[in-house]
Amino acid sequence: MSEDRNAYHFTTRWRFEGTCEEVSQLLEDTERIPQWWPSVYHRVNVIRQGGEHSLGKIVDVETKGPLPYTLRWRYEVTEVHYPNGSSLVAQGDLDGEGRWQIDQDGKYVDVRYDWNVRANHPFIRRFGWLMRPLFAANHNFTMRDGERGMRAELEKMHDAREGTA
Repeated sequence: MSEDRNAYHFTTRWRFEGTCEEVSQLLEDTERIPQWWPSVYHRVNVIRQGGEHSLGKIVDVETKGPLPYTLRWRYEVTEVHYPNGSSLVAQGDLDGEGRWQIDQDGKYVDVRYDWNVRANHPFIRRFGWLMRPLFAANHNFTMRDGERGMRAELEKMHDAREGTA
C-alpha cells in the first residue's frame, strides 16, 4: 500500500507555569483565540456553542501561517476530559482529528497536541510531494507562535489574579 502524501501527523508539546484549568479555559474560549494567537487564527465563527466545557461545539475557522495560503476548516469538539484535554474532528481544507492532552506537573502544566490530518487544500495537494518539509515547518512555526501567545495570556491571568496587572 502506498503512503498518502497528503496525510500529516504532528505532535506538539508545550510547558507553562499554571494549571490545567487555566489552559483548558483558554482553549475552550474559542472566540478569544484570535486575540492571543492572531498570526494564525484569522477568523473564528462559532456555529454551535455545545455543552459543558464545549462538548459538541462546532466552529468554522480560517488559519494561516507564513506560507501563501489560508486554510478554511470546521471542527467539532467530540470528547472532553476536563481539565485534562479534549478531542476534535476537522473537516474542510484539513480533514482529521486533533487531541489536546493537558497534565499537571507541580506548578507547571504540560500540554500535548496530536494533529492527524489529511490536506485537501489545492495548493498543499498539488505541491505536497515537493514541499512536504516546508509544510511541516509552517505548522511548527504556527504552533510555536501559539505557545508564545498562550504563555503571554497565562502571564496576564496570573498578574491579574495577583493584582500586578
